[in-house]
This record gives sequence, structure tokens and C-alpha cells, in this order.
Amino acid sequence: MSTPNPISEYGFAPVPANPSTLFTTTSNPPPPFIPVSSTPIPDTPLARRIQEYARIHLPQPTYHHSLRVYHYGLAIKRHAFPSSAEAEEWAFSDETYFLTCMLHDIGTTAENLRATRLSFEFFGGYLALDVLRNDKDNKAGEGEGGAVAPQAQAESVAEAIIRHQDLRDVGMITAVGQLVQLATIFDNVGGHAHLVHEDTVKDVIEHYPRLKWSSCFASTVGEEVALKPWAHTTALGDFRGKILGNPYNRYE
Repeated sequence: MSTPNPISEYGFAPVPANPSTLFTTTSNPPPPFIPVSSTPIPDTPLARRIQEYARIHLPQPTYHHSLRVYHYGLAIKRHAFPSSAEAEEWAFSDETYFLTCMLHDIGTTAENLRATRLSFEFFGGYLALDVLRNDKDNKAGEGEGGAVAPQAQAESVAEAIIRHQDLRDVGMITAVGQLVQLATIFDNVGGHAHLVHEDTVKDVIEHYPRLKWSSCFASTVGEEVALKPWAHTTALGDFRGKILGNPYNRYE
């Protein structure tokens, strides 16, 4: 069996950090309806272990948000960045993206916000690296052994989590990091709405209700800034106000 190329398999390919350079509203066709059934969760020992870890450790609204980010991200990827010879940077595995989605907000839990002086994304990235590399409970399932991520995959996920709120107009970011940015900004503030069909939104929310996500996340943002006025979240300006103004709040 050939060894996967970590750059393409795990989403390390560099892409512009500024999403406006990747697509325009005029040149891209309208997004198609992509139901949840067309973007299944990877059925691997590692994906199952990390999903269960997220289900146990995240509040339900955050857990649902993480699952919505997964499905929205794959819908965006299939529409705007179809895998082809001309777009190899977007050919990373669904598993790597799923692991990123499941763990991207692990630093926002009440326990983890208070466990460190680090901004939640940074602590979350380091925590994700440890969780992915160490199956301490060995609960991957009978006969499957420990479901541990390869070092390169774990590092790709950690990098994407650390930078998932690092919105900027210059520089580069990993492809998986760009995709999780696009999907989180869409679910949190309604950004990049031209990339997701309204019926896709309705189907995703039917499967994973928002559960007053906007007020929940806005509260978390306010709590982090109160605890850590130096937090990276402050670089986003009035992020709390943008969250509360999300047009998709109408589905809450």
C-alpha cells in the first residue's frame, strides 16, 4: 500500500488566505442543493472515536454547530473547489476535514476556557493534537485497536483549528484551514452565503438544529473576552454583534 502524500491527503496544500481571490459571485454558477445524505460522515475508527469525543465533551449546540460546519464545508468544496487535475489542493480527505470540524471549538467549553490563558483556538489546536495522537481509552472498537491519527494528519487539523479565526487579506493558509474558515463564518455570521444553496441550509439544520446557537456562541465570545481581554477573538472587531445579526438566526 502506498503512503499518502501528506500535502494532498491531509489538506496542507497552500491556498490564498483571502477567499475573495478564490471565487467571485459573477464567475461561479449558483450552488446546487447538496443534501446531508450526499456528504456522509466518514466511517473510520478514527472518525468514530473523535465524533464520540466531541459528543461527550461539547455542549449540544456546539456539537451541532460542528456537524453543520462539516456538511456546509463539503457542500462549499464540491461547488466551488471540485477536485480535478487543476484543483489538487482541494483533494484532501473528508476524514481530515471531519476531524477538524469536530474539534475546532473544543477550546470553547467552560472547562477549557478556564484551563489556560491561551486564546481558545490556540489551546484547542494543541488539545486536538494530543487527542488525535493518543487514544488513551483505546475505545476504537473491538478488533480495531487504537484509532490514532498519523502525525501529519494531526498537525494539519491542529494548524487549521489554530487559524480558523485568522481572517486576513494577505498570505496563505492550508486548504483545510480555508475550508473550515469558510464554513464557520457561514454558520456563525451568514458570510459567503452565495456558496450554499438555501435548501442545503434547511436540510442541514433539519438534521442538526441550531438550538439558539447564535446566542450561545455570542455568550461564549463575550465570556472569553472578559476572561482574556488579549484573546485573538478581539481581532475580529464586533464579532459578537455579527453573530447576533446572523440572517440564519431565523431558523432558530
